[in-house]
Amino acid sequence: MCVVIRNLQAVGAALTALPFLISLVRCTSEVDLERRWGNDWAFSGVSTFNHLPYTRCLVNRTQEFDIAIIGVPFDSLTTYRSGESLFFGYWTAELIPKGAREGPKAIRYASGRSFNPRLNFNPYESWARVVDCGDIPVIPNDPVLALQQMEEGFVELLSHETPKDSPWKLPHLVLLGGDHSIVLPMLRALKYILGEPVALLHFDAHIDTLAPDSYPRHFWKSEPSKINHGTVFWHAIQEGLLLPGHLVHAGVHGRISGLHDFTSDDSQGFKRISAEEIDDLGVGAIIENIYSTIGPNVPVYVSIDIDVLDPAFAPGTGAPETGGWSSRELMKVMTVLSKLNVIGADIVEVAPSYDSQGGDTAFAAANLAYEVISMMVSNVLEDTSVKEVVGRQPTETCKLEL
Repeated sequence: MCVVIRNLQAVGAALTALPFLISLVRCTSEVDLERRWGNDWAFSGVSTFNHLPYTRCLVNRTQEFDIAIIGVPFDSLTTYRSGESLFFGYWTAELIPKGAREGPKAIRYASGRSFNPRLNFNPYESWARVVDCGDIPVIPNDPVLALQQMEEGFVELLSHETPKDSPWKLPHLVLLGGDHSIVLPMLRALKYILGEPVALLHFDAHIDTLAPDSYPRHFWKSEPSKINHGTVFWHAIQEGLLLPGHLVHAGVHGRISGLHDFTSDDSQGFKRISAEEIDDLGVGAIIENIYSTIGPNVPVYVSIDIDVLDPAFAPGTGAPETGGWSSRELMKVMTVLSKLNVIGADIVEVAPSYDSQGGDTAFAAANLAYEVISMMVSNVLEDTSVKEVVGRQPTETCKLEL
């Protein structure tokens, strides 16, 4: 009797496992495996930006892409809260990273958008090949060398081929900073590749066109000290990297040392739109002001300092300024990008150690980067009515919505 029972138990166990065994047999093709295991939740998997394919673009010149995410973990040229580390806690020696060099990691971790309801499409399932190229390994303790590394890295990435049927000849880079000094080597790289200056749309609490001598260096002067995150666009103008008359600061509400800062900014060819103008003029007027200044045809680089947002929405930054825009207001103003010839962008000054416990700043930055990518991709669809490029495969993986 015991033998019979044991045999029946074995048969029962086999029957219970049968559906699972059948599923293994059926799921032998790569298509089936991809369908079963190929998609991640926003909180699972390796933290590339939106779970995009990761490739070491800087060491693989054959990698083709239309848009590349590239992290730049550098914050040694900030003038307020930089990226040194400190020990925290009485009983434990816990190393707490500070500053914007941790920004790329935080932004990637916070990224989690795929379908864009405003534009009614998924930018990663459209025509563009979008990849995450990781980070440029920037030296933290030699700013002169770091700027050289960044410029050469950007030139290398901009020299990559786009896919054969791409409507673009120039790949587009979206930089995750890092402090705002990373924009200077990027503009230098664009000038080297394009052979001409570019327009600039600059979202920031600060104007970042300060002359080096406006800082309290006084008697002590050196060439390296002339560059910091507040002088980058002054240098860009001096070097002929930007197109005067097609330059806009938007959302300005930061401190200045005097009216001479604005006078100097005017002489460099910038139009300033203060944060409070959104209350006086409205979003529509600001969008029209930006569009009429930059125009639809010139190549424009978009630089977004997260401190353009009020600290209520983005506390995690090195130089917070009260009175900024809300995240919703900024995203609405950014719809102007759909009318512009955007060729690259950055999101900078995200300092995770100053962020809220829930990571509000990182989430805001990740969503802004996603919106920039969405509009880069959708602009081609609107301009050419191309639904997809024949022979092209869309980006294969992205995060699911929660």
